[in-house]
Amino acid sequence: MNPARLIRRQLLSLSGIGLMLGALFFAAALTPTLIPRSYLTQGALAGGCFAIGYSAGVLWRRLWHYLELPEPSSRARSIANALAAVGCLLVVIVFLWRTAEWQNSIRAVMKMAPVETAHPFKVCAIALITFVVLLVLARLFTLVARFVAAHTRRVIPPRIANVIGVLAAVLLFWSIASNVLIRAAFNALDSSFRELDALQEPERPQPAAPDRTGSSASLVKWKQLGRMGRRFVASGPTAAEIGTLTGGPAQNPVRVYVGLGSRDTAQARARLALDELKRQHGFDRKILIVITPTGTGWIDPAAMDTVEYLHHGDVASVAMQYSYLNSPLSLLFQPEYGAEASRALFAEIYGYWTSLPKDRRPRLYLHGLSLGAMNSEKSAELFETIGDPIAGALWSGAPFESRIWRWITANRNPGSPAWLPEFRDGRFVRFMNQNGPTVPPDSPWGPMRVVYLQYASDAITFFAYRDAYQVPDWMTAPRGPDVSPELRWYPVVTMLQLALDMAVANGTPMGFGHVYAPEHYVDAWVAVTDVHDWPAEALARLKEQLAAKARKTNTGDDPYDDRGG
Repeated sequence: MNPARLIRRQLLSLSGIGLMLGALFFAAALTPTLIPRSYLTQGALAGGCFAIGYSAGVLWRRLWHYLELPEPSSRARSIANALAAVGCLLVVIVFLWRTAEWQNSIRAVMKMAPVETAHPFKVCAIALITFVVLLVLARLFTLVARFVAAHTRRVIPPRIANVIGVLAAVLLFWSIASNVLIRAAFNALDSSFRELDALQEPERPQPAAPDRTGSSASLVKWKQLGRMGRRFVASGPTAAEIGTLTGGPAQNPVRVYVGLGSRDTAQARARLALDELKRQHGFDRKILIVITPTGTGWIDPAAMDTVEYLHHGDVASVAMQYSYLNSPLSLLFQPEYGAEASRALFAEIYGYWTSLPKDRRPRLYLHGLSLGAMNSEKSAELFETIGDPIAGALWSGAPFESRIWRWITANRNPGSPAWLPEFRDGRFVRFMNQNGPTVPPDSPWGPMRVVYLQYASDAITFFAYRDAYQVPDWMTAPRGPDVSPELRWYPVVTMLQLALDMAVANGTPMGFGHVYAPEHYVDAWVAVTDVHDWPAEALARLKEQLAAKARKTNTGDDPYDDRGG
């Protein structure tokens, strides 16, 4: 067949109502959500939304036919289609014209430079390519379903054969996607991340001091720490740096890390971490923090440097890697690994900690960012610790699947916003953002202090599948200070927009999205660890210096830092 004739035939076969509904979905996808978009991500999102809207229109038309509902006359249908097409085209043009304005509304609240154009032609081109690819896949699906139905219709009733055809096509496509494509991609990514994890960075030499993890005297081998482990133990402030900033005596913080290659099982790695922590006299420090890292094993330096300065280096921290993959992939493919590892590490540390005299042991805290926060939540069960509770926890950027976070947010005090809840009298748990907590700092605490640090612009925290069919609570007024006032809810489209926002949540300036700033960690750690020996002026100076250092090093050019993703 002539290619031009084939293309014309395919174009004529497109559904009119599908194209119109797809255009509305396309236009809605151009509106702002939480994170600024490039024309590439905007085009892919708009094309995907167009395809979903088109599919909804096709299904609606077929359902109407199937139910044998009355059809309008050909003339009336032509007039209605023409009017609807013109209306949809006008909506698309207006929305494309306003796209740059909408993106700048997000950039303004994040203190980013405005863009002059949203590149509408590039967006449309990328959207068209995305739609064509998805349309081809959809038509292949239809061909498979019809093929199976045609062959089974000889022995069973037609409608049952149609159902079997659809189910067979779903099973085939799902099997190919999950067992072939996803598994192959997973294996390739796991291999590449493992190789990257083993890379030796020349700027991070093996520690010479025997009291450091990874040294020749350490129980943990330097090469087995992994890339993120070596980065963690080789960085951080020294006693001299802390003393220079604080103007007083300081100690070298204790940092213990066990890489995934150190032992075969999570329990064995946890015991190794405990032994190394005891070797470095970590239980003699004032503060002890059990950290659950993100997927690749990354630990946010903005969090740990901050608490080490606040306590003049009198801090020991211990962490254990549980995956090579970044957080989203770990959450999809290895969700039990993170929970198992964090549970094993806490059990070892807590078990030894409870054996020490209460007046001679450190205050014990938990910390995690993103996937680390979710798994850190799972590490300590209330009924196990209620007789001898830990001092508290700081969890930042907790994902939407975090069990405790979700329950507390759902049961927040009436009138408090979902993006910064108040929970009862604030004696057990408090929420903080860029502007600090809603509870006055001098409000009394209970025996355990839990703080959730979160930003209203963090889609990893506020995404939910139900956003497809209902307006999320965090969108109601008043909104968070870092959320665009132009944001609106649209069925299905908003959920897809937020899903994309999750994928690019680490691409924001520090202090927005999923990139947590050290100055905000200062306020959080002051509340959690009960810091009283820092005057307000000294805290302000600490925030300023840590923020300047973090923004200088946080270039965002290393995708494997896995800033919580």
